[in-house]
Amino acid sequence: MGVNIDSQRDILGLWVGPTGGESAKFWLSVFTELRNRGLQEVFVLSCDGLKGLPDSAKATWPLVDVQLCIVHLVRNSLRHASKKHWGPISQQLKTMYTAPSLDAATVVFDEFAGQWEDTYPAMTKSWRDT
Repeated sequence: MGVNIDSQRDILGLWVGPTGGESAKFWLSVFTELRNRGLQEVFVLSCDGLKGLPDSAKATWPLVDVQLCIVHLVRNSLRHASKKHWGPISQQLKTMYTAPSLDAATVVFDEFAGQWEDTYPAMTKSWRDT
């Protein structure tokens, strides 16, 4: 799905990946097809963290900003945490990703990291690396 500057949505296509699973090479072929069909520029691409996908997108549209989908970020965070902590972690993450500004989100993240980093260092690292 694409959204243009006027906030109009359009389905750009549906693709079925190879039997062995998706790959950056597969997505490069999809991106190339879209470019060849007239999609001149992509400014933001939200994805699931597939290795190599950002490189494939940038090879097609050099100015693209590739961002990890928030659902995948939260799911990945909970994967690193004990189930008993999922509630408070999810609530803090929601406060962070819905913050009204980068400064506000940074304050929430600093509190989040202060509370959880010693217990779940991989979880806070995944947010820092994003």
